[in-house]
Amino acid sequence: QVQLVESGGDLVQPGESLRLSCEFSGSIFTFHDIAWMRQAPGKQRVLVASIDGGGDNINYADSVKGRFTISRDIDKKMVYLQMNSLKPEDTGVYYCRATSVYSGNSFWGQGTQVTVSS
Repeated sequence: QVQLVESGGDLVQPGESLRLSCEFSGSIFTFHDIAWMRQAPGKQRVLVASIDGGGDNINYADSVKGRFTISRDIDKKMVYLQMNSLKPEDTGVYYCRATSVYSGNSFWGQGTQVTVSS
């Protein structure tokens, strides 16, 4: 069973940076596409960034292009989200989602809170 543990969320001021981490365990890392999802208060979860199992396809929401970078360390089974020039609208709970490229099953972490406020 895939398990995901996010960390790195914090309260920061606009313009500052944060790096979120997602620790993957329980299955073969490269058999899963990994996505960072954000859920703002009262809203649905939306895709922020994703990287496929092969590491060849990376996608970003338009709102974070040029500011956020998703990366991974295969040896450590970690996925990161570097967030720069943070804005108040980036506030929310950030979840890591792993989707099996074979079964299509998705697994979620517990989330980490990011608050951008002056």
